[in-house]
Amino acid sequence: MLETVGLTKEFRGFAAVTDVDLRVRAGTIHALIGPNGAGKTTCFNLLTKFLQPTRGRIRFKGRDITGCNPAEVARLGLVRSFQISAVFANLSALENVRLALQRARGGSFDFWRSEDVLHVYDGQARALLEDVGLGGFADTPAVNLSYGRKRALEIATTLALDPQMMLLDEPTAGMTHEDVDRVVALIRRVRQGRTILMVEHNLSVVEGLCDTITVLTRGRVLAEGDYATVSANPEVVAAYLGRADA
Repeated sequence: MLETVGLTKEFRGFAAVTDVDLRVRAGTIHALIGPNGAGKTTCFNLLTKFLQPTRGRIRFKGRDITGCNPAEVARLGLVRSFQISAVFANLSALENVRLALQRARGGSFDFWRSEDVLHVYDGQARALLEDVGLGGFADTPAVNLSYGRKRALEIATTLALDPQMMLLDEPTAGMTHEDVDRVVALIRRVRQGRTILMVEHNLSVVEGLCDTITVLTRGRVLAEGDYATVSANPEVVAAYLGRADA
């Protein structure tokens, strides 16, 4: 579904990502993990075109998207979330999802039309809210939702774009155990028919969810495999915990 070849990003001589070869198989949940500063978010920004690579290529469904912009890759079906929840605080949960569904209307933002024309999306928006466990919060302003429910709302707006592949940037960061369990269950629910690539620090989440794990350190791929394989790798243990002889 997604492949990179020699993906590299340098900032004034500093290599944040170096020669990353990544292959994400269709229909899987693939995690990108590593210590702080390993280059995970830089990789996400490269894949979704918020950054342009210094060198290397990116292919999505066999198409070279290296030169595309963020809007183009989103229209192709590659959609991401962000570390900081990106919802409209003063709109209701339903209005947030409906705004994403308005993409079907084309380029118009409907500034000069009655709100009534948008109610055609209400049923679909409510169904998406039900899918992410927010059916009872449709009329709640996003600002009044708990942090975990804001993350669920962001996933609902991502689903409204009908992505073939979702990139989730630290979906459980800063959550209580209850919210983590809720979001993990949500990701399991929405994976049907989709491919997911996620950056995640919570290794118990990675263990329970992910088919394949790529470990980055200092911008390079250190190891790859299932959880049992990478967690038993001495270099991965050293990268996270430090070497005993250091």
